[in-house]
Order: sequence, then structure tokens, then C-alpha cells
Amino acid sequence: MITCRPHFHAEYGEYKALIAITTLSVIAGNMSSRALGLIIEWASEHQNELSALWDQAQTMQTLGKIPPLK
Repeated sequence: MITCRPHFHAEYGEYKALIAITTLSVIAGNMSSRALGLIIEWASEHQNELSALWDQAQTMQTLGKIPPLK
């Protein structure tokens, strides 16, 4: 199994980025500042859920969904 830093993928229009779950920093890619602000706001509200989903993904379990930003 390949191990890598816990992250999630974010896409907005032509922009794509990998965001670290623990630090909420951009690992790779780029994102408009407006979209990145919204993504970080959402991720900070759901950081524990993102971590749990990361753990599930590492063992190939079915992943649930996290609600969108309100």
C-alpha cells in the first residue's frame, strides 16, 4: 500500500488542488483565492470527518458524504 499525507481533492472550474487535512494547506495544484477561502472554511468545519474518511479510504471501505458549506 502506498502511504501519503492525508489530503482531499478540490476542484473549481479549471482549478484543481490537493489540500492537507491536518494543516488545511495546499499540497499541490492551485485554486483561486475566493474558492480556496470557501474550501478552507468548509474543511475546517469538517476536519474530523475528513480524517475519518481518509482512514476509511486507506482500508478500501465505502466512503460517506460530507454536507456542503452552508
